[in-house]
Amino acid sequence: MKTICIFCAVNEVGEPYVSVTKQFAKLLVKHGYDLVWGGSNRGLMKVMADEVQASGGKIIGITMEPIKATRRMNADEMIIAKDLTERKRLLLKRSDAIVLLVGGLGSLDEVTEILERKKRDEHGKPIVILNTNDFYQGVRLQLERMKKEGFIIKELSDLIYFASTPEDAIRYIDGSLKSSS
Repeated sequence: MKTICIFCAVNEVGEPYVSVTKQFAKLLVKHGYDLVWGGSNRGLMKVMADEVQASGGKIIGITMEPIKATRRMNADEMIIAKDLTERKRLLLKRSDAIVLLVGGLGSLDEVTEILERKKRDEHGKPIVILNTNDFYQGVRLQLERMKKEGFIIKELSDLIYFASTPEDAIRYIDGSLKSSS
């Protein structure tokens, strides 16, 4: 089975983020993917896991020792890493593609590390930022400036894709994984 790793908020957020998360979760399952995620049973992480399970998909959580009390108890699989470094390594290892939904510093940290690893050719997995409501427009502008001023040598389009809708994100992932196999 193919897997998509999702990074997103562990806190409660409002619309349009909840409905977009539910929509993406349904598409994930419809397109034959299982969910790999941080394992939390709170916030958008819970919304994502609820919707994937309700749609018939499998959920694989990777939490860590210091926050294991917030883990989802009915996950199909739950791995407890010793620390954040091991957790990020396992999230990348267990996924075929990575998608960033709205989130805070933790989500941004996770996706930027995976982006840096891709830049260094440690993996070739598609990385998508689902830019709901232009939430990550500032990140996009910063990456474009880094590229323009020579801080990123590779083409941004080879490293990351900004999707405006869940359908756009899934379409990109499907196309990327088909062309790499």
